[in-house]
Amino acid sequence: MFSFDFTDKIVLVTGATRGIGRSIALNFASLGATVCGTATSEQGAQDITQFLDGKGFGFVMNGLDLDSVDALLDKIVEKCGRAPDILVNNAGITRDTLFMRMKNEDWDAVLTCNLTSVARLTKACISPMMKARAGRIINITSITGQIGNAGQTNYAAAKAGMIGFTKSLAQEVASRGITVNCVAPGFIETDMTKVLKEEQLKVWTDKIPLKRAGTVDDIAASVVFLASDMASYITGATIDVNGGLHCN
Repeated sequence: MFSFDFTDKIVLVTGATRGIGRSIALNFASLGATVCGTATSEQGAQDITQFLDGKGFGFVMNGLDLDSVDALLDKIVEKCGRAPDILVNNAGITRDTLFMRMKNEDWDAVLTCNLTSVARLTKACISPMMKARAGRIINITSITGQIGNAGQTNYAAAKAGMIGFTKSLAQEVASRGITVNCVAPGFIETDMTKVLKEEQLKVWTDKIPLKRAGTVDDIAASVVFLASDMASYITGATIDVNGGLHCN
C-alpha cells in the first residue's frame, strides 16, 4: 500500500523561510517528518522553528558563504541525532540584468548560491545516505533553466547546471538506493509575483495552457511525491510543474 508517511524521517529544506521552501517544509511536517529548514539569518531560522511548531528546527545557512554550507550538516546531526534522509535543495537568489551589463560578481554570486552550494551540501548529505543505502535528493530547478529567459543568463546557467548535475549524480548513486531528481517550477504565485499589476499577470497566465499561475503547494506536492516510496523507481528525472507552459 502506498502512503505519504514520513514518520521518523529527517528532511532538510534549504530556503525555507517563505514561498516554495516554506510550503515544502510545512507539508513534510504535516506528514510526520522532522524538518530542518534553513534561512540566511538568525531571525529567519527562529521564524522557521516557530512555524514548524515542534516538528522541526531552523538553521542558518547562506548559500553565498560556502563555510556556512559546509558547517550545516554537523549542526543538524548535533540537534537531530543523525543526518537527513531527504534533502531538498531549494534556496536560491537572482541578480537579473542583460548579460552585457552583468557584473562579474553578479554572475559569480548566482552560480555560487544556486549551483556550487547545492553541490557542496549534497556532497555532505550523500555520504551518510550511501552508508544507509537509502536517501532522496530533490533539487528545485526552474523552467528558466530549460528554455532560458532574457536578463537571466546567470540564473538560467545555474538552473540548467542543476539539471545536468542531477542526471549525472543519479547514475552514480542509484546502486546505493538513493534517488536524485529535479522539480522545475514555471510561473508560480509568490511574494514577488504578487506585486505584479493585473494586466502583467494576465500576460503571463494567458501563455499558460492551464490559464493560471501555479501555487507553492503545487510544487510542494511534487516534492513530497518524489520523496515518497511511490517514486522509488524514478531517478535522474525533471518533473515539470508549469501548467503546460513548457512540455518536454
